[in-house]
Amino acid sequence: MQNGKNIKNYTAAELKVKGTESQTDLKKIDAMTDEDLEQIIAEEERDLKIDWTKATLVMPQRKQSVHLRLEKEVIDFFKSQGKGHLVRMQAVLKAYVEAHKR
Repeated sequence: MQNGKNIKNYTAAELKVKGTESQTDLKKIDAMTDEDLEQIIAEEERDLKIDWTKATLVMPQRKQSVHLRLEKEVIDFFKSQGKGHLVRMQAVLKAYVEAHKR
């Protein structure tokens, strides 16, 4: 994802027009005690904890530098999408390779 490229900002008025109302039951939350809320938060945090004991270290493959002559149209297309055009080219080529391995 590019720096904020996919992030959109809306005012409260714009969100009301879009019909995106909160689905949170605020009355139910207001009726809860602090202890109830803390218990719910603790349960949700338990679900988010990662078990690092089963993690394995995978070193990235070393990349090989190549000289490649491409048509101007191809280069212009990738560059028109912003910074990171070489990374996107690599991703397209890798996807092609993966698709043809199957």
